[in-house]
Formats: sequence, structure tokens, C-alpha cells
Amino acid sequence: MILSMTGYGKATEHFNDKNIIVELRALNSKNLDLKTRIPSNYREMEMPIRKILSQLLKRGKIDLNIQIEDLEDRPKNKINTPVLKQYLADLNQVYPDADQSVLIAAALRLPDVLKPEEDELSNAEQQAVIKTITEAAKLLTRYRKDEGQALENDLKLRLKNISETLKDIEQLDKERLDKIKQRLKDALSQLQQDVDQNRFEQELIYYLEKLDINEEKVRLKNHLQYFEKELQKPDEMKGKKLGFISQEIGREINTIGSKANDSQIQRKVVQMKDELEKIKEQVLNVL
Repeated sequence: MILSMTGYGKATEHFNDKNIIVELRALNSKNLDLKTRIPSNYREMEMPIRKILSQLLKRGKIDLNIQIEDLEDRPKNKINTPVLKQYLADLNQVYPDADQSVLIAAALRLPDVLKPEEDELSNAEQQAVIKTITEAAKLLTRYRKDEGQALENDLKLRLKNISETLKDIEQLDKERLDKIKQRLKDALSQLQQDVDQNRFEQELIYYLEKLDINEEKVRLKNHLQYFEKELQKPDEMKGKKLGFISQEIGREINTIGSKANDSQIQRKVVQMKDELEKIKEQVLNVL
């Protein structure tokens, strides 16, 4: 089982005369990169919120947006009385004969006279916010699981394609070694001098060992099996591990290509590299 890093979750909780709306979006990232848009009266909760999301979502570029929807009409701002009184005192000194209603109207337009209405954040409301965030994170995780299943199916297909191509290479490799032996014997027969047969056999063995790809084939097969075994494990975070295994797969494929010295095998190596690149692209999106 694997989880995708991308996902979306939205949850709403009714509290008193308002709705708390939480939206979470997740994209690819090597580590946890959390960006928050939180109402000012919830700012004191930012550190606990970050801790909860790091535990629930583990990794990815996470965007959190919390909105408050008021269900009752009520003033959005309240008068900062001390500031208003100070403005009126100053204005009365400058315009002692002015109409008070005119001065009050002017003072109300001055900075800091009106300030947002903010209720004291109760413990019950904090719990409602945490509950809503947790629910949104669960929905995002469900989304990640659905996307992860599609990723897993694609990765298994790519692994199967590489395994099938490796079988083709194993068949071609048997013919390749016979061709190499025959080429060397033909070249030797054209020489106009006697050659020590024992020395020739030793050189032939040395040359064939340098071109031998049996170890690489075995290691590649093991890496493919290891990759698929990791896909089946219940661990949620395995993207980095799969990335490391895919690097090892690539190393063996490259070595087979460089040692094979055979055009048909080279074409098969190109096919495996193409499938591996698709695996690497998909692994970047695995949690």
C-alpha cells in the first residue's frame, strides 16, 4: 500500500453562531512544508495546529486555509472608546465652536477608532477548530489513498515491463557469448602466425569475464523483487526508500548496457531505462 503526496480535504464544523471551514491541499515536497492562512483570533493556535498536521500528514507541501462564516448579522467592528475620546478632545481644542455630531463623524473615520470585533477564544472553540482540522486531514488522507492505489498499479506495470525485458536479455545473452567466441576464433584464424592455444583460452576467458553480465542480471532481478515487496508493506511513508531502490535498479541497467557490447541487448536496455524513468517520476509523488 502506498499513499500519494497530493490530496485535498475540506471539513466544516458548526460552533455557536458560526461555521468553521477548513481546507487542506497537498502537493509534492521532499519534507513537510506547511503554509497557513488562519483568522487573527486563531493565531495563538498556530503551533498546536502545525504539530497536529505534521503528525497526520507526514510530508508534502501543505496549504491550510481556515475561514469563519458568521451565521448571524452582528457588527464586524467595535469602537475603541479611549482613542475616540482622545480624538474628540483634540478636535474640540482646534474647533471649539463646531457641531459635536460633525466632530464625532470625523473622529470615527480616523485611524484605530474602529477595531475588529474579536471574542475571547474559548477552550470549546479551540477543540472545535482542532476537530475540523483533523476531519479535513482524514479526508485528505483518504484522497491520498485513492491516488496511491492508481500509483501502485502503474508502478507494478512498469516493474513487470522491466522484468519481461530482462527475460529477453537473458535469452539474447546466451546467443551473445557464442557470437563473441566465434568472432574471436575467426579473427585468430586470419592471423598469419601460430598462437599458443592455452594462452588463447586464458585470454578468451579473461575477455568473456569482462563482458559477463550475470551478476548484474541477478542483482537487477533482486532489486525489482525488493521494490515490489516494499509496495506491499503497510508502512505509509516509503517514497524515499522506493527512490533509493530505483537508483540501484538504474545502476544495474546501466552496467548491463555498458558491458553487453551487443546491439540487440542495447535496444532492450533503452526500453528498461524508459520504464525506469516513468517509475522515478511516479515515485516522486509517493509519500
